[in-house]
Amino acid sequence: MRQRPVGHATRGTTGTNRLRRVDRWLARHPAFLRADDPFVVDLGFGASAVTTLELAERLRRSRADVVVRGVEIDPDRVARARTQLGAVRAGETPFAPDTPVEFERGGFEVPGDRLPAVIRASNVLRQYHETEVAAAWEQLTERLAPGGILVDGTCDELGRVSAWVEVGADGAARSLTISLRLQELESPLVAAERLPKALIHHNVPGERVHDFLTTLDDEWTRAAPTGTFGARQRWIAAMDAVRGRGWRLLSPSRHRLGEVTVPWEAVAP
Repeated sequence: MRQRPVGHATRGTTGTNRLRRVDRWLARHPAFLRADDPFVVDLGFGASAVTTLELAERLRRSRADVVVRGVEIDPDRVARARTQLGAVRAGETPFAPDTPVEFERGGFEVPGDRLPAVIRASNVLRQYHETEVAAAWEQLTERLAPGGILVDGTCDELGRVSAWVEVGADGAARSLTISLRLQELESPLVAAERLPKALIHHNVPGERVHDFLTTLDDEWTRAAPTGTFGARQRWIAAMDAVRGRGWRLLSPSRHRLGEVTVPWEAVAP
């Protein structure tokens, strides 16, 4: 007998281009680029298939052999996504008819025998209690292929503010990434309300994630004169200053995209 899906249905809100920031990060991640089998699971894709289709479209540019499986616990959403996929296959949408996507009902157990190189869980765990996060991470990472990663992330409705945690196949968190649209950005503190569930309740004085966000905000403010040369240059200058204050920043080449990544131990509760 097939296992009952683990978890509960989330609100399911989604929208075109909402997850573009984490998508482009995944498209360049070694765990995906070097995977023997570039199979990707989009867990909890929501009320529309659009973000799963976009994920496949973006990843396909890096690996032509990618396959993306959208997994949802709500059977009505799976049925709706398959109907949308039918329109894609018929050439009735902007997506290529051969977009490498499939849809299946499931939850944290991640159904099927194929082990994914990547599991993307966007705006899923933020709708659970913090005490449930560790168990969800453990169950999801047990389904990863060796060397695979889980991405537990959150974003705003328009995808202009995003944050995600990378978790390895061993179940251990590795890093936190914050990705922001720099144009019209007033303060990096806007990321506070979009922190993943494992961190969002720890953004209080005395916690490391609070110290990190405060440092980002301080240096963004101090770098204001550099804004004469554009928001990107201001962000890069701010990140250089953050590093100068002793924070270890990973992937500095991606600062130009409005991203900053720190090791998990720098922000862990």
